[in-house]
Amino acid sequence: MIRSAGEPLEHARAAMLLMHGRGAQAEDILSLAAQFSLPGFSYLAPQALGNTWYPNRFLDPLATNEPWLTSDLYMMSDLLEKVVKAGIPYERVIILGFSQGACLALEFAARNARRYGGLVGLSGALIGPDGTQRNYQGSLSGTPVFLGCSDVDFHIPKERVDQAADLLRHLGGVVTERIYPGMDHTVNQDEIDFVRGMLRALIPPS
Repeated sequence: MIRSAGEPLEHARAAMLLMHGRGAQAEDILSLAAQFSLPGFSYLAPQALGNTWYPNRFLDPLATNEPWLTSDLYMMSDLLEKVVKAGIPYERVIILGFSQGACLALEFAARNARRYGGLVGLSGALIGPDGTQRNYQGSLSGTPVFLGCSDVDFHIPKERVDQAADLLRHLGGVVTERIYPGMDHTVNQDEIDFVRGMLRALIPPS
């Protein structure tokens, strides 16, 4: 099930895919669309079965989150292809996620590296335990990437956000990483403002 906001996909000039966190719903992450409040965008938020993309922590061995992880990545690929077939190129698609959804979004982009309109991980990192082999292929080719997280997030260790930033830079992403001292596991106004700027860059005011 896909929830949507903004312009109908067939009339939009750009799109954002929004991946919700564990225990949340598509409507929750879709509420960000009202805060971005930019014309020309179609916002699409898939709903995870049981409100969870995969059952275990993102830090656990990859095999413990299968087959859910692979299924979710295929779902994201299908949704992205639907957007592209509607006439919106990859270069005008931003992929955003929060928490578990951020981990999924970052992992998808790393495994399917190409030039996107943007990649946003709010309180997330790449999936798998420390020491996971990251044999990603392709290049993000200058994709703007934003990673925001607390320095004391009880779900996402800061070190893993740092590692994700380094790896996404290695894949050719133009990465902005912002670590917020003492912040709860949430999204703050600075992150919203930064992402709004990413959206605005895709559709400059006429």
